[in-house]
Amino acid sequence: MTGRTGPTAPSATTAPPALPDERAVAAGLVTSFTGLYGRAPEGVWAAPGRVNLIGEYTDFNDGFVMPLALPHAALAAVARRTDGELRLHSTDVPGGVVSLRVDELAPHSGHGWAAYPAGVVWALREAGHPVTGADIQLTSTVPVGAGLSSSAALEVVTALALNDLFGLGLGAPGLAVLGQRAENAFVGVPCGVMDQMASACCTDGHALYLDTRDLTQRQVPFDLAAHGLQLLVVDTRVKHALGDGAYAERRAGCEAGARALGVPTLRDLPYEGLDAALRELEAAGVDESVVRYVRHVVSDNHRVEQIIALLDGGDIRAAGPVLDDGHRSLRDDLRVSCPELDLVAGAAKAAGALGARMTGGGFGGSAIVLVEREAAGPVADAVTGAFLSAGHAAPGIFPAVPSAGARRLEPAEPAA
Repeated sequence: MTGRTGPTAPSATTAPPALPDERAVAAGLVTSFTGLYGRAPEGVWAAPGRVNLIGEYTDFNDGFVMPLALPHAALAAVARRTDGELRLHSTDVPGGVVSLRVDELAPHSGHGWAAYPAGVVWALREAGHPVTGADIQLTSTVPVGAGLSSSAALEVVTALALNDLFGLGLGAPGLAVLGQRAENAFVGVPCGVMDQMASACCTDGHALYLDTRDLTQRQVPFDLAAHGLQLLVVDTRVKHALGDGAYAERRAGCEAGARALGVPTLRDLPYEGLDAALRELEAAGVDESVVRYVRHVVSDNHRVEQIIALLDGGDIRAAGPVLDDGHRSLRDDLRVSCPELDLVAGAAKAAGALGARMTGGGFGGSAIVLVEREAAGPVADAVTGAFLSAGHAAPGIFPAVPSAGARRLEPAEPAA
């Protein structure tokens, strides 16, 4: 859809509304679960959304990514059942309880939002885990449609809760892989594993350096405040229909490029050999879109390595131009940006940001902006002003705070 004119937003120098206290949200969820299902849940779990610092469309190419978890999370109150019934409810979606039979779950069978947690149950049972049913109530503070992985948060929180309650003994990476399988095979979205791994495995105060081929990972300290910096998330509040099917088309194009070059995946093409590979593809008459996709994926893998080296060397400010390069690649080679995302990047840079790029799948959603801490307000104001001047609704802007991954919450008293 296109941007819509909206009311003038308050000055972005004002701190954004604080997230609800997680324990209070959990207590409210216990109360509503009890009222809905007639019994108390056995626990409450949380799994965060994520924002990706660098490494876009690389995960399904066995490449490198570097996400961080946000304080925004999906919460689930859950109790086991032994009768094969799966009952699902969300406080965020109009409608009643979705009731399903665990032995009748089948891929591509619809169910709307409920397909994500239902797909996790299906994936667990397909893997031989004895999940005999559950009552689940969900709520989320992850903005939907912002490219911050609200669906992965639903999958991971469901997987973690069922893992704990049924004593399945799965580690965080295993839960992430099951969440990805649910989204790929049950829901039908051919995503890579980054979103689920970020939700399951990130730690407070760190970015996650992940090799998506073998799932090896390193928690990289990402203390922006100590360097006098902030990373802003700018939610454009738009999602263009052009994005429908575009992810799958680009995945297929990347696979075609790898086949044409005789490598298992584009991960296997070294950055130093990129120019020669592009000439080889052009000489072979490969479609120019495939050439562009190859250039983006290989160069974005290289950008992840650049960012890692800068963080390890304590030079976070120098990451700004790398973010700028990443946006240009996503815009020009992968062609998954949109006018609103380009507006964020351009307005932020003009106002003094160190770097900016779209993040996530594109065609709307969010961008990230690296700024000096004292410049965060002026830069946010400039982006908001640019949106209003262009006739768009004001974007949502908030700082990205590297947060903890999926976890069981401490017991809380139900809300009165």
